Amino acid sequence: MTEHFTLDETTIADVHAAYRTRTLTARALVQAYLDRIAAVDTVGAGGPELNSILAVNAAALADAGTLDEQLRTTGELSGPLHGIPVVLKDQIETAGLTTTFGSQTAKGYVPEHDATLVTRLRQAGAIILAKTTMPDFATSWHSTSSVSGVTRNPYSLDRDPGGSSSGTAAAIAANLATVGIGEDTGGSIRLPASFSNLVGLRVTPGLISRDGVSPLVETQDTPGPMTRTVTDAAVTLDVLAGYDPADPYTATAAIASRRSSYTEALDPTALGRARIGVLRQAFGSDDDPEAGPVNTVMGAALESIAASGAQLVDVAIPELDHYVAYTSVYFSRSRADIDAFLTSRPGIDASSVAQVYADGHMHPNLDLFVGIATGPATPADDPEYSQRLEAREKFQRIVIGIMADNNLDALCFPDVRIAPPTHDDVLSARWTCLEFPTNTVIASQLWMPSISVPAGFTTDGLPVGLELMALPYHEADLLGLAYGVERATGARRAPVLPTTD
Repeated sequence: MTEHFTLDETTIADVHAAYRTRTLTARALVQAYLDRIAAVDTVGAGGPELNSILAVNAAALADAGTLDEQLRTTGELSGPLHGIPVVLKDQIETAGLTTTFGSQTAKGYVPEHDATLVTRLRQAGAIILAKTTMPDFATSWHSTSSVSGVTRNPYSLDRDPGGSSSGTAAAIAANLATVGIGEDTGGSIRLPASFSNLVGLRVTPGLISRDGVSPLVETQDTPGPMTRTVTDAAVTLDVLAGYDPADPYTATAAIASRRSSYTEALDPTALGRARIGVLRQAFGSDDDPEAGPVNTVMGAALESIAASGAQLVDVAIPELDHYVAYTSVYFSRSRADIDAFLTSRPGIDASSVAQVYADGHMHPNLDLFVGIATGPATPADDPEYSQRLEAREKFQRIVIGIMADNNLDALCFPDVRIAPPTHDDVLSARWTCLEFPTNTVIASQLWMPSISVPAGFTTDGLPVGLELMALPYHEADLLGLAYGVERATGARRAPVLPTTD
């Protein structure tokens, strides 16, 4: 962009340094991202056509100009995200900007109010740049959407970037914004972060308000940052975390009340003092042609982590597959949760999941959505629902007990047992939603915070993510460990796209 500032891989700190030295303005940064979106993302523009952006905020340039004037007159940044362009998963209501939740049934819906997290971003000085693609109501591990079709992975255009925060992942990986916000129920931040060489943070549910965010499983849902560095994730979490009376689940934020910022937890020596449990059960077979390359990358990353001083301990969770399967409640309560959201939004052209399904306003490759639409109308209609909740509590006690017995700071495993699949694999329904070999459901169903950090690339150049899982409310410790892993692996790199600068 200028002699003193480069758009690729820029961080919050880089942007703020350029603002302070007057070598960059927020308006120039927003325009540069808009130009990049037009060249790299827009379908029909002749570039890679990533198709990650659904709607650009028409007020972004004006908002940037206001921030530039404020900095010029006061000499001070307005907040920790002053002039930082942010893209939002289209699951997050944004006032005056079309919010579709990935579904045709909401393609004309324009919210009147911002979600709480959007308000917090704006108050911190962030610029809402655009909304990003996602599958219908977040019901897929992939990018398949009745609104946007499929989104391309910047590292291999014939492959999927993961879901359901598909567009946020592709956009941040391809340097179309500085920071992204996704949402994670069973892995929808961490899985696309893994497939797109990003940092993706899932917090303990309730640490970040879900007000104005469409639900999938209310008890598991959480928004969170998707960034190119752990530091940017921590800065963003400092802005987003906190109690919100509009979301009773944010009592979690009061329990997790911190004395200092999450950014201050980024201790470069923390990894050297850590004991990390390696969950070998979550690795695929070395003989599997798809899992083997992921294991090789993970093995190299673990060697780097150990070389940094961390003690690695192999651990096992008894009956892991049973607990993961039995504590899944998508088919027990998602229909009721989504229906309650739809009935509270009269501007959406459907009042129930069943109506969306009957109208055919969904992508055909969404077996999870079909199962939800045709399954129990309420949790009470699942005769085993209470037993599933009891099993979840037992599952968490078992895992926390293993961590206590072994004096562990975190557990570690690949986010997904395979590298990003091709679009052909996804569209041919090679896997059902419940069969896809992701490990991200483990932390989700344990209600434990976790983070995906780039581990490296397969010999085919496909990204692999390493997941760290910590105790509930221990986000600061988790970020500290992730910071060390990031430094140990050095695995983040920008994709090579034909029309990038």
